[in-house]
Amino acid sequence: MPGKSRSRLAQIVRRQLARSKRGLVWAGVCTLGLTLTELARPWPLKVIFDNILLDKPLPHALSFFQGMLRLGKVGSVIAVSSLIVVIALLRGSFAYSQVHVTARLGNHMVYTLRRELFSHLQRLSLSFHSRARSGELLTKIASDTNALKDVFAESIITVLSQLLTLVGMLALMFALNWRLTLVVLATVPLLGGNLLVLYRKARGIARQQRKKEETIASRISEVMSSVPLVQAFGRERYEEERFGAESAAYLEQSIRNDRIEGAAARAVEVISSAGTWIVVLFGSLLILRGELTIGVVLVFLSYVNGLYRPIRNLAKLSTQLSKATVSAGRIAEILEREPEIRDAPDAIEAGRLRGEIVFDGVSFGYEGSQTLRDVSFRVAPGERVAFVGASGAGKSTLVSLLLRLYEPSKGSISIDGVNIRRFTRESLRSEIGLVLQGSILFGTSVKENIAYGKLDATEDEIVAAAKAASAHEFIEQLENGYETILGERGSTLSGGQRQRLAIARAFVRTASILVLDEPMTGLDVEAEARLKEALDHLMAGKTCILITHDLQTAAEADRVLMLDDGWIVDSGSHRDLMARSPLYKHLFELKAAARLVTTEVW
Repeated sequence: MPGKSRSRLAQIVRRQLARSKRGLVWAGVCTLGLTLTELARPWPLKVIFDNILLDKPLPHALSFFQGMLRLGKVGSVIAVSSLIVVIALLRGSFAYSQVHVTARLGNHMVYTLRRELFSHLQRLSLSFHSRARSGELLTKIASDTNALKDVFAESIITVLSQLLTLVGMLALMFALNWRLTLVVLATVPLLGGNLLVLYRKARGIARQQRKKEETIASRISEVMSSVPLVQAFGRERYEEERFGAESAAYLEQSIRNDRIEGAAARAVEVISSAGTWIVVLFGSLLILRGELTIGVVLVFLSYVNGLYRPIRNLAKLSTQLSKATVSAGRIAEILEREPEIRDAPDAIEAGRLRGEIVFDGVSFGYEGSQTLRDVSFRVAPGERVAFVGASGAGKSTLVSLLLRLYEPSKGSISIDGVNIRRFTRESLRSEIGLVLQGSILFGTSVKENIAYGKLDATEDEIVAAAKAASAHEFIEQLENGYETILGERGSTLSGGQRQRLAIARAFVRTASILVLDEPMTGLDVEAEARLKEALDHLMAGKTCILITHDLQTAAEADRVLMLDDGWIVDSGSHRDLMARSPLYKHLFELKAAARLVTTEVW
């Protein structure tokens, strides 16, 4: 499975790279140009010192300098030294182009990864999301993809450039003096070992840091969404201390990581100084013996510094690579998860439904606990059926199964005689209107929230839906009417107003089947009366499933089904149940008495 997940991540990366072929080719050209200019940088100095100032003969390999040397000493120095500026300008141009191309590539890569990851998360089943923490998913979508961007935008090309430069420098150093090169290379294993140790430690710390980032993000999300509760209980200081403790742990790991990086950088610096010392010492001795020239030693010194610079950069990049490795693993972990509920290869479009619903021997449980047990019932087209029972009896589970958010472990569910597994999920859900308890709204305009039920809804359709839901009047009184931006989750509206917008959202959808899941919970008497009027309009002519604990609301349904511990224990009209079920009659009278007391208070 891990191999499959990494191949899926690799497929996304390869697909994006394939779209950027021209940019990658140009980045390769720039990388080659950077390498050549880095290798060429010390040679003008060698020509000036050896072949102009000391009048040594020009080697055959440098014969292209011959024309400049005919200008006289002053002219030759000016001409050759100007090449230093030319090389720098070329190097700067190649570097700028490389950064531009790779930054573009990296940003496109993170954009693609985020979209793919977000899209994949949307398809995963509710069983996954019920266990996952929002902070964890947020960190993976934002931080982990960003860590990979640094690798694609900089690290890969940088590593390639540095490796090419290393190979070129070593080749030229061996050509100049193989013995001095071997002495310099004696320090490389020390640098390589230092780099390996740094990478392993940084990867372990990066994994711990990502976990802490998830915890911190989850804590922020949880507390910010519960500010009224925190303030009502006076727990600001308590939450501050909890957040401070988690942040302190992250701070400690960050300091430790910086300390490791600092120690590694200093070690590289000391080893680099040792390499310089070796070149100066042995090079000077070879000059005194007439085996080397000053220009060759200058080239060696430049290359030694250039040799250690890539290794120093690789040491820094090892930290980025370690973080990217952890992030890639975490992203792959999500991508490897397959949605538990998928469309069949031969799935059909639901089309317009009549609305006959049949549950046949349906059983279902959440992680070992049985929620529904052998449930069977039929809802005729246009019939209103209320499901009542205590919390946890399985009422809301029926809705989740009907919407194919979960699959039954036993039995079948059909609409108009067709098993709902034969329908595509999107077409099935488009034929079911929803009004849920504490309906969720988005922090966008009122118009967009209503149109969420039908994305191509016209202005007239939106207004008509709002009027039918008894929402048009209060919407018009808002600061910008239908263009008013709501607070997060509709927090700037009252509970009744939120529910009426949810009804408008269901209205604009013109679905065949309507599901109402505790739509009046938590509303006052006045808001409930307004909402009831809107719901009556909405339910007209539709097959309606009403999930409620309010028996007075259930009494208006054509039929009532009583659930207890996952079983349907009784069913019938309100009048039938009042006549034959002592439990139903007792619960109804208790609710009526409670409603009377509430009305008198108001």
